[in-house]
Amino acid sequence: MRARRVTATATVAALVSLVAVSAARADDTPALTTPGAPVVVANDPHRLSLTWTPSTWKGEPGGPITYDVRSPIGPNAYRGLGSTQTNAVTLTDLAPGTDYRIALQAYALGGYSDTSAVTTVRTAYGRAKVDYLNLDWAPTDNQAQFRLAVTNTGTAPLDLTTVRVRYHLRFENGNAALTSECDWATLGCATIRRTLQYFPPPAPPPGPGPTPTPTVYPVPGTPFPGWVELTFTTGVLAPGASSGPIQLRLHRPNWTAIDERDDPSWQAATGAWTPNSRITLDVDGVREYGDNWG
Repeated sequence: MRARRVTATATVAALVSLVAVSAARADDTPALTTPGAPVVVANDPHRLSLTWTPSTWKGEPGGPITYDVRSPIGPNAYRGLGSTQTNAVTLTDLAPGTDYRIALQAYALGGYSDTSAVTTVRTAYGRAKVDYLNLDWAPTDNQAQFRLAVTNTGTAPLDLTTVRVRYHLRFENGNAALTSECDWATLGCATIRRTLQYFPPPAPPPGPGPTPTPTVYPVPGTPFPGWVELTFTTGVLAPGASSGPIQLRLHRPNWTAIDERDDPSWQAATGAWTPNSRITLDVDGVREYGDNWG
């Protein structure tokens, strides 16, 4: 009898567990239909107007529906661009001539939806753009080699002394020792200033106490972001004109290996010039091209 009681108790416990798991899975089921992929209805240099097919409740309505407008930047990682409770939105403060991947997710107090299909769109060009030619077919050797060219995509002359170009990269292993070389340029390397900027993670606060854990401060050697900035001492580009190629080379002072593949501005070599909207360009402090988010 005792053995039978144990068996019966185990069976009941298993059934209760199964019911709990089934209930949890039911709770995880999206309560809203997936919104339609965003459709571009207006494309301006610094903003996009979008609309989409709205979500609906699969069962009993659970309250007002809000839409998160987001840009996928990695597996299960998103950059928020805006939100609305209608099926239309105008996104502002975007960079001209820049590629954006845009998706939607609906949610409310009573549930959520799956993420919509992604729409890829390039905003209209503003006053300038940057073209890129990767010369280095081996992204893990001891140097990076590429060419950049600035083109006036506006309707007025572009004074290059107001232009700032940034090639964004990450310093692996916490090593910010990097040398930038201008091998040659149509404008002349003497007219192009190169500045290195980087942003190491904050150091632990001073004072006694236990050693900070990696969950509080980055693990030593964690890559940190930075850029190589180009500014110009002279030059004016007419509408449609280009600066011509600027050939740059980056390397460690001791010529040890660098890994370009995690640099936001890096693109695999193809042998052809291409617009690279992960290189940023500002004119008089206003973003006119590029967004260094992945």
